[in-house]
Amino acid sequence: MKKIMLAVLASGLLLGACSNGSKDKGTDKSENPFFSKFDTPYQVPPFDKIKTTHYMPAFKKGMEEHKKEIQAIINNEKPATFENTIEALDNSGMMLRRVSSVFSNLKSSTTNDELQEIANKVSPLKSKHYDDINLNAELFERIKTVYDKKDELDLSTAQLKLLEDTYKKFVRNGANLPADKQERLRTINKELSQLSLKFDENLLAETNNYKLFIDNEADLAGLPESVRTGAAEAAKAAGKDGQWLFTLHKPSLIPFLQFSEKRDLREKLYTAYITRCDHNDEYDNKEILKKMVKLRVEKGQLMGFDTYAHYVLDDRMAKTPERVFELLNQLMDAGNEVAKKERAEMQQMINDEGNDFKLKPWDWWYYAEKLRVKKYNFNEESTRPYFKLETVRDGMFEVANKLWGLKFKKRDDLPVYHKNAMAFQVMEENGDHVGILYMDFFPRASKSSGAWMNSFMKQHTKDDQRVAPVISVVTNFSKPTGDKPSLLTFDEVSTLFHEFGHALHGLLSDTKYYTQSGTSVPRDFVELPSQIMENWAAQPEVIKMLGKHYKTGETIPDELIKKMKAASLHNQGFGLTEFIGAGLLDMHWHMQTDKDIKEVKAFENEVREKIGLIPEIEFRYRSPYFSHIFAGGYAVGYYGYAWAEILDADAFQAFKENGLFDEETAKKFRDHVLSVGGSDEAMKNYVKFRGKEPTIDALLERRGLN
Repeated sequence: MKKIMLAVLASGLLLGACSNGSKDKGTDKSENPFFSKFDTPYQVPPFDKIKTTHYMPAFKKGMEEHKKEIQAIINNEKPATFENTIEALDNSGMMLRRVSSVFSNLKSSTTNDELQEIANKVSPLKSKHYDDINLNAELFERIKTVYDKKDELDLSTAQLKLLEDTYKKFVRNGANLPADKQERLRTINKELSQLSLKFDENLLAETNNYKLFIDNEADLAGLPESVRTGAAEAAKAAGKDGQWLFTLHKPSLIPFLQFSEKRDLREKLYTAYITRCDHNDEYDNKEILKKMVKLRVEKGQLMGFDTYAHYVLDDRMAKTPERVFELLNQLMDAGNEVAKKERAEMQQMINDEGNDFKLKPWDWWYYAEKLRVKKYNFNEESTRPYFKLETVRDGMFEVANKLWGLKFKKRDDLPVYHKNAMAFQVMEENGDHVGILYMDFFPRASKSSGAWMNSFMKQHTKDDQRVAPVISVVTNFSKPTGDKPSLLTFDEVSTLFHEFGHALHGLLSDTKYYTQSGTSVPRDFVELPSQIMENWAAQPEVIKMLGKHYKTGETIPDELIKKMKAASLHNQGFGLTEFIGAGLLDMHWHMQTDKDIKEVKAFENEVREKIGLIPEIEFRYRSPYFSHIFAGGYAVGYYGYAWAEILDADAFQAFKENGLFDEETAKKFRDHVLSVGGSDEAMKNYVKFRGKEPTIDALLERRGLN
């Protein structure tokens, strides 16, 4: 997710985005919204009052306050206790957390040159700030004192987990290293944070810069009317009325690859997509990622591990690279066999059409769609009129109501950060406040690609009162075109349910400690709440709740649902191998032990050969634009989607056994997964819900691979 932004945004895109210079009154302490508690309903950020000039003073003051709080813990004359050391540490840095959350969210969803500049200035400051804390010998000594007598303390499960996690975090961040190695670690952390930002900026710029204009209507052959209309409106907005514009953003890219009959144009657009940041120009990411891998090799070894992968996984559910490779290779082998059969079917179709070319990656989407129509009499576009965004959103809310009694009320009185964003109050069945949910659906040049959930405020407890979370869901769905509303593909429907699952994890959190809140769980567990929600989206009963024709209000026909279901296992080989291939690419990058990193393309080809990924399928993310692992915190973590898929398939089996909306099963899932965050070991929580550890059987059955 992310990249370089437009210098000037359209009016209203980013509230307060224009800087008035260093003398702006916004830098005055009395006017900076971050310097005091937000004076807004439910403490949502006052987006209408936040100016760009507020960020740097707020970051600096936030770090100053955090330092004072840390020093107060160290200077406490009383012996170290759980309350005056561990709990006090968890409660520290709240102002810095507040400004960081707002800034990072807006940088991803409504960025510009000024925010990019601030990010580059703040990154080394924050890196040093947290290193100063994590490597503070006096602070660590107090933590260690409490940790060493943990068995003597009468701690709750959550308290013991917080103590153990705090101690381990400091050790994993170098607290036990000698001074010279700590200094080197500081340098590595600083360089990695800056390289990550640059990677992200390059990718955003590269994605936004590419534009395929078509001026001959004959070149639109095969494209649905909705796609043509959207492309015409995009071209008009770009100053080329009468033409059609296609970009590398998924709502534009994917339909073109699926339906365009112009093979040369499919190749052109596809090639532009998979070669992003790989053109040896100012936006090239190859040297950046090589430096990052090199630094991670050094960091892993500095911390006493064979590789960076071993270092990262030591703190995850999987624990070892061997367990990750065992899972991924098993899925890759199964997927490869299916993908080869799919390739043969498509090549036969090409031959039957009288063509003499071999299937290429830019042909796969097109012929997979044609095969879907031929085998199942099902065209993905046939469902789009039934999935109006607002109807899907409200149906999704109804699913949450049926499961947990939640109610969602649109709040037009709350400030929003962009004219397309909207706010919802989330309440319990009895009307008690749960949290605020922001939703922001459509692509724009100032927004990172993809879809994500994040928080403006995490749930925690202060003075024995629950501080309610403020959560955001951001996507890049097809915009309304002409007189048509935003109409989603079923893939986009699934994506919305996925991110909503993350949002529920944040909203329904009910933990005492900030660092245990909601999604503060191992990376290979965090995708369980999101991926399990996708299961409801695929159930006929729910599809009927979501699927109402945008013109007539007619419920999606049973026959069309049956076709959707029959076609759901179509193209599974492709879907699985490009996905698992990316996870294996991530793992292989971070299993390196040699700091002399080879050329990127050669490395990718070597991995491709090793894992058996067929040449007609590209990695879902090639290295130069693999932002998950080089800019998004998923390094040695992309496998987590597959790991969590085992969990979600197994977990949803409980609902299949007991009832789709069974109240008792839903309550157990809320009590032992959604509400407890990281207050106990992830697998322990899962077993409390399911009664047993998961197996891979349900996943293989769902994907039709057993």
